Amino acid sequence: MKLSIIVPVYNMASDGKLQYCLESLVHQTIKDYEIIAVDDCSTDSSMEILADYARKYPEKFHAVHSEVNRKQGGAKNIGMDRAVGEWIGFIDSDDWITPDFYERLIRRGEETGADMVGCDYHLTDKHSMEIGQIVHNNKKEQTGILDEEKYKSLILDGGSLVVKVYRREIVIDHPGRFPEGIFYEDNALGNSWMLRAKHFEYIEEPLYYYYQHAVSTVHTITQRRCEDRMEAGRIMLQEAKQYQYLEKYRTELEFSFAVLFYVNTLFTYMQGVRPVKYGFVKRLGSEMKQTFPGFEKNPYYCQRVHEEEKKLVRMQMRSTFLFILYYKLLWAYRNFRKKRKQEADGAA
Repeated sequence: MKLSIIVPVYNMASDGKLQYCLESLVHQTIKDYEIIAVDDCSTDSSMEILADYARKYPEKFHAVHSEVNRKQGGAKNIGMDRAVGEWIGFIDSDDWITPDFYERLIRRGEETGADMVGCDYHLTDKHSMEIGQIVHNNKKEQTGILDEEKYKSLILDGGSLVVKVYRREIVIDHPGRFPEGIFYEDNALGNSWMLRAKHFEYIEEPLYYYYQHAVSTVHTITQRRCEDRMEAGRIMLQEAKQYQYLEKYRTELEFSFAVLFYVNTLFTYMQGVRPVKYGFVKRLGSEMKQTFPGFEKNPYYCQRVHEEEKKLVRMQMRSTFLFILYYKLLWAYRNFRKKRKQEADGAA
């Protein structure tokens, strides 16, 4: 079989989200493919929807039910264990793709000899095929036969896993699987997959629709989600040690870890979690410092992290108490200014 598409599903029945995704999959122009949709113990009618598609398209659609909620990583692992395709693709069950998405990506791979192919995507908040905000998922200079510089670039800017297809030997024919029971599972394994690839190709067109809504992972902030991001960072480093590329790409991995594990976690936590817990913030900073003591001198960190964030990081590294106090006062002041401006604009 040419292609296996793996779809982890959890409580996506409302508002037609799941049907819109599945409709884009069952009408792909590529021939000889299978869809493996794995229901991760949903509490809504998601499994019934999947079963209906399996009845309508028995030659290509497989509906699988997990008796235990294993999060997206576990659902993907179930799909990977069943996949028989030469190429492997993943899609989030609230997103959708153009009818020729997989045909074009795989054709580019087979014409060039690439074992990993990607494209750009749209950000959209409505179910339509209109072009939304375009996000460039990769860079032209990353394409072709992969060398050390291109690998470094892919570690720094690898782009989204779901906006790519992979030859099965990169993702299936290895013992590693996604971590289960956490979110941000893609971040944990992405580097190992990219470093197994020998040739990467990139279609600079948006063929994937990334649906933005209030319950998506990126818009849900809890302490548990923050802890999941931290765990994904730890697994990312474990992968680098296990497959012996940590030292070769230490500078790039240090920066990637700092952003994933620490910087993004710190500021999303401070913005979205209430009440702020001193112990959590203290532990986060302490583990970052212990793992990479000199991360603030990393050249990518110096170039890419916003100056205000670097200032706040320096403060948190010195005193968690002062950092939390300053941060709360800063945002109270900014919210006050914003409210006053809105009132003034309304009066005008």
